[in-house]
Amino acid sequence: MPRYFFDLHDGRTQRDNEGTELADNQAAARYAKKLLPEIAAEEVLADGEHHTLTVLVTDEDGRPVYSAAISYAGIWLTR
Repeated sequence: MPRYFFDLHDGRTQRDNEGTELADNQAAARYAKKLLPEIAAEEVLADGEHHTLTVLVTDEDGRPVYSAAISYAGIWLTR
């Protein structure tokens, strides 16, 4: 099975040095779609009201195969 790497960027880049074995590019995209909201939920709690998180999926040869981003913006409505 091919190995895919999921590098995260949120103002700084966190490289995935282990990767994950998945069946194909479509499976890697599905994995990124599942992974991104899970990580974003933790990051938003730790980092305030505005946050954007991007994942870049690359294959074993380092070729980009998929990218996704999620943004959060919280606005206080009371003063």
